[in-house]
Amino acid sequence: MGFEHILVERSGDFATITMNRPQRRNALSREHMRELIAAFREVGDSDALGIVLAGNGPVFSAGHDFADIADADLPSVRSLLLTCTELMTLIQQVPQPVVARVHGLATAAGCQLVASADLAVASEDAGFAAPGGKGGWFCHTPMVAVARNVGRKRAAEMALSGDVIDARTALEWGLVNQVAPAAQLDSATHGLLDRVTRARPRARASASRPSTRRSTWTSRRPTPTPSR
Repeated sequence: MGFEHILVERSGDFATITMNRPQRRNALSREHMRELIAAFREVGDSDALGIVLAGNGPVFSAGHDFADIADADLPSVRSLLLTCTELMTLIQQVPQPVVARVHGLATAAGCQLVASADLAVASEDAGFAAPGGKGGWFCHTPMVAVARNVGRKRAAEMALSGDVIDARTALEWGLVNQVAPAAQLDSATHGLLDRVTRARPRARASASRPSTRRSTWTSRRPTPTPSR
């Protein structure tokens, strides 16, 4: 399948899905999210043992593309946010572990991508934020996933202040698993993926099916209602 906004590569047992809209800071337009959904479905159905989610350009992802929202009516905005919910849910449902490889900024829905991934490795220069409050919005839906990573109080601090937290703080708060120098980000990401997929492929696939890997978590949490 050909893609305009993403790249999909396979190296050995692992697949890498790379957001490739550097000119838009990998903002999540409707078309971009639909391509990500198609790619995660395709890789999820493959024999890959793990998935890396990455971004090209200066940042990981700046969140939603406001060009999709500026002149949109309410049904269109709701449809856009439902597409986002579908993407975030799918990331949690594919049988392979998903590792977010984060450099630069991950803001709003971009931070939600990190929080929705099973694991995350951040470059020392990475930053994370839910800046909606600074623009008169509030990052409701991203904060559902973020709060499950960092806890209610810290999520509230991020949402209400809109401030960027650095990679070391993200590690301390539980938003990422590791922090690595920029030059070692790829090796650290693949090293983590190697360690979590050591089991035999058949055993790993069986243990990772949504019915077992996610049932305990999803049975205890409601599906988030799409909102800003």
